[in-house]
Amino acid sequence: MKINNSIYKLYYQWWKNIDKSIFYLISLLFFMGLFFSLVSTSLIASDKLDTNSYFFFFKHFIFISIGMSIIFFFSFISSEKLFFFSIILFFIFFISLLLVPIIGIEVKGSKRWIDLFILPRFQPIEILKPFFIVFIATILSNEKNRNVLIKYSLSFIPVLVILFLLMLQPDIGQTLLILFSWLVLIFISGVNLFYIFGFCLLIMFLLSYFIIFVPRFEYVQGRILSFFDRDNGNYNFQSEKSIESIVSGGFLGKGIGEGTLKGKVPEAHTDYIISVISEEFGVITIVLILFLFLIFIYTIFKKTYFENNQKKKIILVGCASLILMQATIHIGVNIRLFPTTGMTLPFLSYGGSSIISISFLSGIILNLTRRRINHKL
Repeated sequence: MKINNSIYKLYYQWWKNIDKSIFYLISLLFFMGLFFSLVSTSLIASDKLDTNSYFFFFKHFIFISIGMSIIFFFSFISSEKLFFFSIILFFIFFISLLLVPIIGIEVKGSKRWIDLFILPRFQPIEILKPFFIVFIATILSNEKNRNVLIKYSLSFIPVLVILFLLMLQPDIGQTLLILFSWLVLIFISGVNLFYIFGFCLLIMFLLSYFIIFVPRFEYVQGRILSFFDRDNGNYNFQSEKSIESIVSGGFLGKGIGEGTLKGKVPEAHTDYIISVISEEFGVITIVLILFLFLIFIYTIFKKTYFENNQKKKIILVGCASLILMQATIHIGVNIRLFPTTGMTLPFLSYGGSSIISISFLSGIILNLTRRRINHKL
């Protein structure tokens, strides 16, 4: 009986102090992702895989259940333990990323996944991203080292290694996402805008060189060229079908199960989930989703404004910016604003690595936005 009372008190303290508006938004977005997974993957499972039509839905539900457990744990522990676990997990998944070129699984010409027998196939860079934010923020907010140039140099070393590993896969989308996150973090830490502008020019030059002259990146060059040349059908098929589905869905959509994109485009339930939703539920639903994301990001930034701890401020802005940038890239690709790249939509897309990654990010955000209390965990 005493144990039950203790558990109840701990739960009560957790519920009392977390930011409920952020928690409700996270829960709502996850629920919407689960619902859209049900309507967008049943046809794929039954027709293409010849299995239970709810196969993907049940997997999605399991991943979200695991994700909610992660959110609860990371939002419940003290900030000190959060930072400690995050640094350990950063090195674990950093090592996993190092193993990708050696034991990684190649899918459609890209080697981005690992299967460690005891664990299902996962994408190391996805799960590394939340801890990358914490790790870089720890370096930039280190008060023992007051030399700004040394801090920036030390923070760029892991970034450089991660970028190199991502380009080996190759994965330009995640490369740009990691670069953007690092630039946001050093900007928040107080770097001169002149240095950021110069660094961006250098990165653009290097990426252009690799894409144009390195044979391994021919597919990236093809996607960029096809983005400006709609007659190139080799790379435009998915984006053209995506636009067609959005247009055919109109303002209110065709209705549940009436969409055709999920049966025409590979990985529609991950990389093109926005188009699938738009076709069946209309543009009005996409506007609602965008509105929820904006409220979510605004709420985090509002909390950050009143945060005095520099490290927490950097982490919160980094996490919010990462989610915002990833959502922007996903939606931009779906409406043909950007060239095609494999980027999931946070909270809503199907995929274990994506769901676990956003769960870690959500747990970190809830931990750092809650009211401070003294407890032993």
